[in-house]
Amino acid sequence: MSYRPQQRFRALPRAARGLKLAFRSSLRVSSPASKETSMKTLMRASALALVLAAGAAAPAAFAQAPPPAADTMFRATTLNLSAYGETKVEPDKATITLGVMTQAQTAAEAMRLNAQKMDGVVAALRRGGIEAKDIQTSALNLNAQYRYEENREPILVGYQASNLVTVTVRDLKRLGQAVDATVNAGANQVHGISFGLEDRTAAENAAREEAVRKLADKAGLYAKATGHRISRLVSLSEGAASYPVPPPMPMIEFAAARVSKDAGTSVSPGELTVRVDVTGLYELTR
Repeated sequence: MSYRPQQRFRALPRAARGLKLAFRSSLRVSSPASKETSMKTLMRASALALVLAAGAAAPAAFAQAPPPAADTMFRATTLNLSAYGETKVEPDKATITLGVMTQAQTAAEAMRLNAQKMDGVVAALRRGGIEAKDIQTSALNLNAQYRYEENREPILVGYQASNLVTVTVRDLKRLGQAVDATVNAGANQVHGISFGLEDRTAAENAAREEAVRKLADKAGLYAKATGHRISRLVSLSEGAASYPVPPPMPMIEFAAARVSKDAGTSVSPGELTVRVDVTGLYELTR
């Protein structure tokens, strides 16, 4: 049977009218005994009105309460899975860190020699087609050099200055030539090379498609194995695209370049692996 809270609210005006009539009757009584009786009647009417008001308000509060959380729970059979997709592409740019290290008796002389050689290195890069925006200073250091002998205070023997730049080469055919040019100009420090893509969108989208395909295949396998069928895909989320297996550090051969200008530095870019991870929630039915 449905409950109608408005019916209970009608009792409140009736109780108020009864209280009003009882109050008027008490005003017309003249004898002390009658006054005492009227006062008791008034108190009873007041109590009755309070009870009726409370009873009318309580059902309304229950009627406005939200439904239990259990009624809104997702009770379907679900399957939560993850998968990944990978694609291999050839890089189209390289980043290399190189520079100059110099030593001298004084700090000023070490820095002067370093700056002189570094200017030659940067000029060689510019002549090789590297733009100024692709040459960035990444480290500049000056350190005192000591000689250590047993049972003696360290002896200052000079200073060592180093300056490193990070260079982005956007034409990989020029990479070996750029390295050769810097070495011939005075560079004596090379601290690594890495390869990348100017635009990773196409490679990442290919990895996404493979990841979603693998996810759907895996969901179908689990559904069939458990006697279910896939009803719908409830949610799908993606992790950040990554390069989980970096290519081996390329070998840079300098020996020939140091003795002959005709020799060239050999650099092998290899391939990049782009990976995308996805997670999906499927609803299953019988």
